[in-house]
Amino acid sequence: MSRVYVYGDEAGDLAFKPPTQGISRYFIIGTVTLDDHSIGSELLELRRELAWNGLHLDCFHATRDKPHVRERVYDIIANHDLRFDATLLDKKKAKPDTYEDPLYFYKLAWYLHFKYVAEKVADARDELLVVASSLQIKRKVTTTKAAIHEAVTDVVNQVSPTVTYQCAFTPAKTDPCLQIADYMTWAIQRKHEMGDLRSYELIEHQVDSEFEPFEPGNKIYY
Repeated sequence: MSRVYVYGDEAGDLAFKPPTQGISRYFIIGTVTLDDHSIGSELLELRRELAWNGLHLDCFHATRDKPHVRERVYDIIANHDLRFDATLLDKKKAKPDTYEDPLYFYKLAWYLHFKYVAEKVADARDELLVVASSLQIKRKVTTTKAAIHEAVTDVVNQVSPTVTYQCAFTPAKTDPCLQIADYMTWAIQRKHEMGDLRSYELIEHQVDSEFEPFEPGNKIYY
């Protein structure tokens, strides 16, 4: 028996119309699976080092961080034993009745992701902690935070391979392991939305899956 830690973030938006600047093609759920938190300690130490050199950061955030900071963060990530999984939903292939309610689509994305990943990261003997980034979720879904938390918890209830589990919801800036999920999901998003492989190539060896459940579909809805 072991305790498995899963940290989740998402990328993209829940606007269902042709991709333009500011509108994504994909909605992505990404999770980092760890069996210890030594990497989080290293990221905190990096923040202290950067502060000593005059760069004061509340947290690491891939979109906002300067290139030289991203390089340092990816260097730490790439040298740790961790697993990353991403589920990418091509929004133009989503049936309209799945996205009339953004919360329903958000829950569907988590369900498809965790149903695919859960049995690969834990078994019946393990303990499982799933931590989702409440700040990122709140920005993208116009519904109550409690409803979003309930949606993710219900997904874990349905598909967890172990009966010993907990779900938590924490602002990304408070937990460096959520910041890892942000960085890795950002790299996946850059690859699929823009064809930019620079960040992805740094962490490709840790990417265990890029699951596209809508990929076989041929019908385009917008």
